[in-house]
Amino acid sequence: MLRILVFVLAAIAATGTTLSLLTSYRWYIRMWDFPRVALMVLAAIALVAAVPVLTGWVRAAVVVAMLLVIGWQGFRIYPYTPFAKTEVAQAVINRENCISAFSFNVLQTNRDYARTIELIDREDPDIVLLLETDKLWEDALKPVIDRYPHRSSAPLDNLYGLILLSRLPVEDAEITWLIDKETPSVFATMQTKAGAQFRYIGLHPRPPQPGEDTEKRDGEIAIAARHAKETKLPVLAMGDFNDVAWSRTSQMFKRIGGYLDPRIGRGLYATFPANLPGLRWPLDHLFMSPDFTLVDMKVLENVGSDHLPVLAKVCLAPRAAKVLNDEPATPDAADHKDMREAIRDGKQAAREEGTASGGSPPPP
Repeated sequence: MLRILVFVLAAIAATGTTLSLLTSYRWYIRMWDFPRVALMVLAAIALVAAVPVLTGWVRAAVVVAMLLVIGWQGFRIYPYTPFAKTEVAQAVINRENCISAFSFNVLQTNRDYARTIELIDREDPDIVLLLETDKLWEDALKPVIDRYPHRSSAPLDNLYGLILLSRLPVEDAEITWLIDKETPSVFATMQTKAGAQFRYIGLHPRPPQPGEDTEKRDGEIAIAARHAKETKLPVLAMGDFNDVAWSRTSQMFKRIGGYLDPRIGRGLYATFPANLPGLRWPLDHLFMSPDFTLVDMKVLENVGSDHLPVLAKVCLAPRAAKVLNDEPATPDAADHKDMREAIRDGKQAAREEGTASGGSPPPP
């Protein structure tokens, strides 16, 4: 039985790692982008158990395979550990240019509204992005919504509704459907208290799951990356991307958009699944252009959703930030090719499924 268990754990770890190397939109391949920590844990257990349980060349093969899995998964995860160098500086430059931003996938079927309201009341963020909000959530959150002078809302019953709230001045805010007419995104131009402008992007594309490959998700992420590249303003991007920070698509998004990731050198900031503390992955994101410094970023407590909320405090200080921060990675020809193909393939998939939106982000 122990030998069978070792083989099962080793097979899962090796198969998942191998499939994660493939370039594909297929859900059963892209799903292996997510559980890298879990695969590394499985490989470590299989490695330790294989030594006393197996013998001969079989033991050697399992040990070598598990060492390769641990090495590869560790290499992919390493940037999101405190051992790596940070790329976003932690500094307060001008408090009037500092903002707090909160993002939370509430889980539409979670009807414990009070805990979310209490959390928002306690943290009192300048910007609130809430995802999976239907009309019942919108009605329940009315005491919170009424406190924010700037509101954009698209309540939906399909797990992809959203609400954006801001107490900062908003010049424009538009909810738009980038590729899939059932998954809205939000784009806005905001100002800090000192009057400095920046663009805000909120995303929530569909995840890879049975019957749902990733063409549309990757296409929407690519459109948002292109939008950030084209705007002259600093950009904050937040939301449940239904993709992990280390995936090929998220890395393309980061390079094309000229973003930095405040998690690098600090930790995973894992948010999903909320009820599995040791096996979570970073599904809810904050990316920022190099014009921002980080004051603080934290994952908050479980308030009934399958996601954990994210709260970040950042300062817009372009001159200082560009001295303190790393330079964003420069996109290469392959990144631009991946972006174009993701947008093309996402739109084609939406047309074939009859979910094409015909929308686009507002002018940058």
